[in-house]
Amino acid sequence: MWAGVAFPSPNLLNLSINGRQRHETMRPNASVLMNEGFLQMNMKHFALATTALVGALSASGAAMAQSTGTEVVEQVIVTASTVRNQNGAIVAQSVPKARSSITQDFISRQIPGQTILDSLNMLPGVNFTNNDAFGSAGGDINIRGFDSQRVALLQDGIPLNDSGNYAIYPNQQMDSELIAKVDVNQGTTDVDSPTAAAAGGTMNYVTRKPYNDFGVTVEGQYGEENFRRFFAVVDTGKVGPWGTSAWFSYANAKNDIFNGPGKIYKRQYNARIYQPIGDNGDFISLIANYNQNRNNFINRMSLAAFQSNTGVGFREDTCARPTPGAGAQIETNPGNCYKYNINPSNTGNLRGQSLFHIGENIIITADPYFQYTLANGGGRALFREDGSNTGSGLVRGSALTGGLDLNGDGDTLDTVLVYGPNTTNTRRYGVTSSLIWKFSDSQSVRAAYTYDDAHHRQTGEYTRFSQDMQPTNVFGGKDGYGEPIKTADGGIMRRRDRVSQATLNQFSAEYRGRFMEDKVLVNVGVRAPFFKRDLNNFCYQADTFNAYCSTQAPTAVAGSDDGAGQTLVTLPGQGTTQYGRPRKFQRKYDDVLPNVGVSYELAKYQTVYISYAETISVPRTDDLYDRKLTRPEPETTQAYDLGYRYQSPTILFAASLYTNKFQNRIERAFNEQDNIAFSINVGDVVYKGFDAQLGYKPEQYLSFYASFSYIDTELKANIPGTTLGSVLPTKGKEVYETPKYQGGVGVNWDITEALSLGVNAKIVGERWTNLTNTEKAPGYSLVNMDVRYELDGLGLKDTYLQINARNLFNERYLGDLAVNPSGTGLGQPGAPRTFVATIHARF
Repeated sequence: MWAGVAFPSPNLLNLSINGRQRHETMRPNASVLMNEGFLQMNMKHFALATTALVGALSASGAAMAQSTGTEVVEQVIVTASTVRNQNGAIVAQSVPKARSSITQDFISRQIPGQTILDSLNMLPGVNFTNNDAFGSAGGDINIRGFDSQRVALLQDGIPLNDSGNYAIYPNQQMDSELIAKVDVNQGTTDVDSPTAAAAGGTMNYVTRKPYNDFGVTVEGQYGEENFRRFFAVVDTGKVGPWGTSAWFSYANAKNDIFNGPGKIYKRQYNARIYQPIGDNGDFISLIANYNQNRNNFINRMSLAAFQSNTGVGFREDTCARPTPGAGAQIETNPGNCYKYNINPSNTGNLRGQSLFHIGENIIITADPYFQYTLANGGGRALFREDGSNTGSGLVRGSALTGGLDLNGDGDTLDTVLVYGPNTTNTRRYGVTSSLIWKFSDSQSVRAAYTYDDAHHRQTGEYTRFSQDMQPTNVFGGKDGYGEPIKTADGGIMRRRDRVSQATLNQFSAEYRGRFMEDKVLVNVGVRAPFFKRDLNNFCYQADTFNAYCSTQAPTAVAGSDDGAGQTLVTLPGQGTTQYGRPRKFQRKYDDVLPNVGVSYELAKYQTVYISYAETISVPRTDDLYDRKLTRPEPETTQAYDLGYRYQSPTILFAASLYTNKFQNRIERAFNEQDNIAFSINVGDVVYKGFDAQLGYKPEQYLSFYASFSYIDTELKANIPGTTLGSVLPTKGKEVYETPKYQGGVGVNWDITEALSLGVNAKIVGERWTNLTNTEKAPGYSLVNMDVRYELDGLGLKDTYLQINARNLFNERYLGDLAVNPSGTGLGQPGAPRTFVATIHARF
């Protein structure tokens, strides 16, 4: 469900230091010291290199791409003259496809500890809506019109999307101080990407290497909304006879919610150990991450409530419940108590990386990983203690209580509110591996194999609330956590119970080469993913989202069919509601996906490229569990890009015209025969647009950045609605959540040797909240500012005070949208103007 992280090898690191780099981990002092160490190390390896391959890798600089294998093959055909970046906000590219990147120079100038997705917001085609100013409350991302469940997030090549619903969880990503670089592929993947979700492209961030020298870096932060954060990382430097290096980090953050009661807590541990092997770039590495979040939700509101300013403060601190006692107590089910509107998560992963030469021109890489997730989004339900199922607002399943005393008052006469989260527990194992042969100085081939196996356990064990409305455990009655509620038959009261195993076996091949005195670059690849879904449902399923977990004897519904040759059933106390039986089934999907790109150097600094890629997003778990067996086909895309780049020492410019043809969009639509909505394929969508970004650095102390995106989306068919006989008039309409126009501008100025200033603005156009285009959220502009003052006079290597101002002009806007095929959506109010002060020191 969540996950991710890590690598680079000694020979794959950036050798260029472009003046005062003010936006990434590479800044004079601690960060540039890291680069200086890398430079010394790489020059040593370069001198010792005995093959053209190692020499090319050393001189080219680091792309730090997705997996170790992808990094190697991208460096084989890159020339040193193309390795440039301007303050980390824009990076020169050589791959023949649409890609944008940022580095630690830029990341470090944002609020430290901020979710890494927020730092991508200035890139063309990318729109990230942050739920708070600090990166701990979540958010949503959209790339070229594709929502977060249709793009892939990776860390060092391993997948971070939820293995069941493909969701991205921004607040669970690695501390930003530890991230060296982020690459965004708009519309494409790399051939070894282990993702089931990448219909609309990929984002991959890379963990930094340990420094060569011992050092301790600490940060203390203070900001509005009672924000406090402490971060520390210890680098061991090279130790022992083999030059082993490592770092270990800890971070702790907390803040209040800006528009109502509630708090957010976040704690994270990270570590990396790196072992070079010999002098030709071989290495092994292990990275570990553990993240713990405890946060109350920030309220959403309708567009009407936002515009009338009546939705602020929806969450309330009035969470009292009646005192248990003799007679019938009738509790209510209020939706505005902040205490059970929570989003707890425990996530962690281990990531290995390795690179080995076999002879002079053959390289093997292997990146194994393990990920762990335990998380839910809160929840509650009303139950009658007497087991009846009558009364307004009572949930299905009341009969399961069967005369239980839920509130401990000695009788079974009450209606009691209990805590019922949908908890997901995932254990995910995988590996990406490559065999690379460089058969000439300018050409290479790669064969790659990727394996990904996610064990996805989804349960919903209820537990009780305390008298002040706190659940006994944030993970409900899950085994080993809270106290479950036993039913009359000795079972556990729960709202769902299912096990999914998502397995990917992927084979891929790739050729890269340069011709015509390196003017032509050709990249031809193909990947063949084989997806398998083993699905087990232990409850009676009412629809995709709701189940009834009971040992009661069912009654078959005459003439019905659950899609597996069995009848649907009804259950005692549940009226005429029909359910699918508990069942075990399997789904398989496979495809062959080409990925082709060609670039040509028109003149000095100028390059054009054309690319074509096919991608796939297979049905999510929630698309497959239902009353009946459903069989939606995978969503697929064909992405075409025509691009131009001008990359000189002072100007970096890139522009791209693109078309993305998207087939088999999955939505929920009504099925008349079964009188219920199922997940089905509803038609195609065409995306067309233009992206551009510009970096201009006239002087070492001054740089400018701008990006612009235009996109036109069109649904090609009307969509069946979710009620009998309804049809949604979506033909010719635009995709929701996607601004037709957006852009960004920024300036960075080193005012003196000690004082520097950065200002950037993000402009977002109007966005539809549904596919019928009847409601539109207004556009907005956000201005952020950072000021840094170096304090090296204190005698420390890298010490500075940084002030960040977010939403400087206090724009009032709706950020993250909860969208629907039709009707009214809900929006997350954007955070107001917020100031954060950071003191950073390296010892």
